[in-house]
Amino acid sequence: MLKYRGTSIPRACGCSWASLHAEVLPFSTNPTEAINFLRRKTNVPTATWTDLWQQEHSASFTVAGAMTDELVADFHDAVMKAIENGETLESFRKDFDRIVEEHGWSYNGSRGWRSRVIFDTNMSTAYAAGRWEQIQRVKRTRPYLIYRHLEGQKYPRPLHESWDGTVLPVDHPWWQTHYPPNGWGCHCWVDSLSDDDLRRYGYQVSDEAPATKMVEKTVRLSDGSLNTVSVPEGIDPGFAYRPGEMPASLDEALDE
Repeated sequence: MLKYRGTSIPRACGCSWASLHAEVLPFSTNPTEAINFLRRKTNVPTATWTDLWQQEHSASFTVAGAMTDELVADFHDAVMKAIENGETLESFRKDFDRIVEEHGWSYNGSRGWRSRVIFDTNMSTAYAAGRWEQIQRVKRTRPYLIYRHLEGQKYPRPLHESWDGTVLPVDHPWWQTHYPPNGWGCHCWVDSLSDDDLRRYGYQVSDEAPATKMVEKTVRLSDGSLNTVSVPEGIDPGFAYRPGEMPASLDEALDE
């Protein structure tokens, strides 16, 4: 089975990155793929979160409103330290406070909310990208993914709950838009499954993917204007992609 924290994915997902809203626990085995994913990113100053869109986040590290190279680099280093050392959100907040003070950064929102967004989003997408890399390596023997929704959340998302238990082949196109995380603070994850797992646990491969209804959402751009985007219902704007998937132009450059 795929492993993080020296344990099988069902436990790792339920107790580790899926519960990042609470904390990240130390890893007995470093999440190498997730670390490398974060390390490869290029620092990009941005005014708002919409300055980079979906797959562009797989190639670039950014913090919305961090407008200088030095500020972005310091946050990148802090996130790298957190994932390499298995730090908690509270530990990361010490670096957050130091960076804010050193740069005199004026950010939107409260300290608690802003630091959590930076920490959670970068950690969850890094683990998701690293997991996908592992999934691809073992898909010959573990050719299915099952969608998991974390139980016990205070404000569960009904559609995410309805997707819980969906089993589809690894390469099914549904995962291109619904591979979690699927929004801000989303704690859903996937497990990889073998044919033996299907028999052992009584799982059934879904005849078809859950129906996808496209809805229009309005987002604000850095110049203050509003833009309407179309996203699958239940997916926050900007999250309808698979973490680790590179922008088309970059993919083409890497293939040359």
